[in-house]
Amino acid sequence: MFQQTHIIGHLGADPEMRYTPSGVAVTSFSVATKKSWTAADGQRQEKTVWFRCSSWQKQAEIVTQYLKKGSKVHVIGELDEPRVFTDRDGNARSSLEMRAITVTFLDSKGDNPGTAQPPAQAAAPVASGNGQADEDEDIPF
Repeated sequence: MFQQTHIIGHLGADPEMRYTPSGVAVTSFSVATKKSWTAADGQRQEKTVWFRCSSWQKQAEIVTQYLKKGSKVHVIGELDEPRVFTDRDGNARSSLEMRAITVTFLDSKGDNPGTAQPPAQAAAPVASGNGQADEDEDIPF
């Protein structure tokens, strides 16, 4: 692995799980990270950066089972090259894509009353020597 990124934020929507043609589970979820500061003029400033994350195999199943919109998570993973696209207003945008290695659930027990408590951490399965799961060519999205 040549780089590793840590993010802490909240899910922007419920995770979505799919299966590759070969039957491997993959879950995609978006995480919003927020930075707040006070500018020189005394005004409160805030910036949100979104990451589109994917988790694979058993981790994908755990993420789908226990996380929902608003869940707080710590994701450790590898950033892919940004995906460039045009939004509906014609503006050039980019999306930060992250392959999750570890997803740690940060919500306290009281934050999700009535739901089963997840394991504290969902680690990714062992990948092939290049840091990629062998099923990358089957990504369904």
